[in-house]
Amino acid sequence: MHAKGILLLMAGALFGLAAGAGGFYYAQTTGLFSAQRDDGHPVDSDDHDDESRAFARGYPEDEVREHTDGPAGQEGHEHDDEHRPIRLSPETIEEAGIEIAEAAGGRLHRSVSLPGEVVLNPDRLAHVVPRVGGIVREVTKTIGDAAEAGQVLAVLESRELAEAKAAFLAGKQRLTLAQASLSANEELKAKGIVPDLEFLAARRDLAEAQIELRAAEFKLHTLGVSQQGLLEIDRQSDEQFAFHELRAPFAGVVISRHITVGEVVTTESDVFEIADLGDVWVNLTVYQKELSTIRSGQTVRIVAGHDVGEATATIAYVSPVVDEATRTAVARVVLPNDDGRWRPGLFVTGHVRTEDASVAMLAAQTALQTIEDKVCVFVVTDAGFEPRQVELGRRNGTHVEIVAGLHPGERYVARGAFVLKAELGKESFGGEGHAH
Repeated sequence: MHAKGILLLMAGALFGLAAGAGGFYYAQTTGLFSAQRDDGHPVDSDDHDDESRAFARGYPEDEVREHTDGPAGQEGHEHDDEHRPIRLSPETIEEAGIEIAEAAGGRLHRSVSLPGEVVLNPDRLAHVVPRVGGIVREVTKTIGDAAEAGQVLAVLESRELAEAKAAFLAGKQRLTLAQASLSANEELKAKGIVPDLEFLAARRDLAEAQIELRAAEFKLHTLGVSQQGLLEIDRQSDEQFAFHELRAPFAGVVISRHITVGEVVTTESDVFEIADLGDVWVNLTVYQKELSTIRSGQTVRIVAGHDVGEATATIAYVSPVVDEATRTAVARVVLPNDDGRWRPGLFVTGHVRTEDASVAMLAAQTALQTIEDKVCVFVVTDAGFEPRQVELGRRNGTHVEIVAGLHPGERYVARGAFVLKAELGKESFGGEGHAH
């Protein structure tokens, strides 16, 4: 019983402490007790909060009051309903790069930008394939080498060519013999020694020899031997008799090579690829929404970047069909490339001029600034630079049509307007004045 009594006493004490704390909290929240400063004035909740914030941040209490003192409902500095003119000294204007222009009309050139790629001109691209099979004995050109029209690229040793040349020489000999036989028979026939049947046989042999020689010539021509080459066969050495020379079909640059000395090649081997890079094609991708504005004959400015530069040309062709997979068409530009800087494979952008209109008021795109969700330009007045809301019309990458808000002859900031916008931003944070 003694232990039970002690536990009851301890529980009562804890209950009393809890009740006292609750009563104190109730008194504080209902105003039954009020704290006072040293001067006897009550501390309101705002003062208490300020002191708490000052204590939490480590600021002196007086410093907090200094920042919060002022007319009721006012925080910081007042803002003017309208922006005051910004005044800058000539030195500041020059240092900030501010450029001033006079508002006037002009011509607005609009263009469409199309992605594209430089490709080889397929009309000036050749795949060099041997006309006879054989063993490669010499290769004289490699990738990147320039070749003139008719220049030797490689030399093959071909059994087929040797047999064709031998047949040609044999045909020439048979023709010579047939001609001599016919001449002899003509003399004998005139004397009545040779019967008509033998004379006719001699004429038949001559005709057959002529046909065989002509067939041998045709075969050599198909194997790549020219008419001049036929005349030189008699003077060729035994070593050269089987040689076949691969020659460049036109002047160009070797862009691929698939041939090595000792290799066996056939008439299906693509051993060289030669391209004339004097002009190239640029294939521009035309999306469906732009098809109505792109047509042949339009001027296009080709830009590649990366120090390649740019060039101006005209659209030579627009594909009449749209690719089913990409839903795009191709606009082709033939680009002169005498200096070789337009390398096939380069990605480019084509700027096609689609409109050339006269507008009453034209301003530089760099003059536009968005201030309080309004598009403005800074106008030069006697009081300084003043922002003025404008209404925009058509535009291109550098200029914009001003429909309202700017008048002919007015001076406005064409470049560097962002500096003036920054000055207006200082006003929003309580900057005093704008004279610099």
